[in-house]
Amino acid sequence: MAGPLQGLKILDFTTLLPGPYATMMLADLGADVLRIVSGSRPDLTTLMPPFIGDTELTASSAQLGRGKRSMNLNLKDPRAVRIIHQLIPTYDILIEQFRPGVMAKFGLDYPKLKEVNPSLIYCSLTGYGQTGPLSGRAGHDINYLSRSGLMSYSGRLETGPALTGMQIADIASGSYNSIIGLLSALIYRQTTGKGQYVDVSMTDGMIAFNALVGASFLVDGHQPGREGHILNGGSLYDFYETKDGQYISFGGLEPQFFAAFCQAIGRPDLISGSVLPPNVQEVKQEVREIIKTKTRDEWTAWFRQWDACVEPVLTLSEALNDPLTKERAMVVEVALPEGGKVKQLANPIKFSATSPQYDQVGLPVGTHTKEVLLELGYNEQEIREFEETGLFT
Repeated sequence: MAGPLQGLKILDFTTLLPGPYATMMLADLGADVLRIVSGSRPDLTTLMPPFIGDTELTASSAQLGRGKRSMNLNLKDPRAVRIIHQLIPTYDILIEQFRPGVMAKFGLDYPKLKEVNPSLIYCSLTGYGQTGPLSGRAGHDINYLSRSGLMSYSGRLETGPALTGMQIADIASGSYNSIIGLLSALIYRQTTGKGQYVDVSMTDGMIAFNALVGASFLVDGHQPGREGHILNGGSLYDFYETKDGQYISFGGLEPQFFAAFCQAIGRPDLISGSVLPPNVQEVKQEVREIIKTKTRDEWTAWFRQWDACVEPVLTLSEALNDPLTKERAMVVEVALPEGGKVKQLANPIKFSATSPQYDQVGLPVGTHTKEVLLELGYNEQEIREFEETGLFT
């Protein structure tokens, strides 16, 4: 059965990770996504190894481009702008990831395109938003995390903030807030018939992630610090190294889970002190020494009989081959253009009636340029002339 977004048409002017991840999610759910890509400006996701077999596809571009069409256009060429204006009346959504003002220079900003399609939903995804003193500034995931305040109380007292293994701001803030904003605007349009402009800032999203600590700070003004509260290392809620240099995680904040944990490690005397005892660092050191007496897998096996919120820190290989991952169908096989299949990460949202579709991997950028132009009514000779005169570079 077709996905829940079947019939929704999206023009995608995004690059790298945040925007392409968002439109990949939407394509999985049935949206018709057309990427507009420069033929001469390389995208890191198309260059980062590994490549898939003998193809020119990288694993990341094959994943992020999944289910989409793409065409090459040089947006500095007036003919490209004319083509976009021809496409816009039949599209519901446009999402772009340039710095503020760039689309306006091309003549493709919201006020201009709204004249062509008044019901258009237009999303701009940037690091710092369309307004404010940093709106034109370049940045990446680490910068948005830094400016949000989150990293001032994340990490360890002795070593400071720590990098994460994935791009939190890019995906959790940029991609997902774009999806939420676009679908919310879509519901508004269904009610009113009106499109609108959506401004998504990855830094805004990370500031909002200060949900618990930020709410407290705004009331009492207490500045949080590393390992200073219950969820950032200031309690027994933490990671613990095992005998073999691996780690387990303990998240038993509630009294019943904490009591089970203490019983399981042979220290029922710690129950009365709670997960946040007055001498937390001393108690934590005692727990560390106990956890180091067994390997990760020994502790994992032992804690299967205890409802204590303890889980192993898995490697990526272990996680992707874990029975939970398999049961939840979080790895799928997607068809390659030359035959065969490649494994990819699945869409994480489960539907009872309209499952995500994985019809094709992301294809080389510009694959559908001719196809789209033919749909718009251009003939073979005109398309050859476009190619020869640099419209696609």
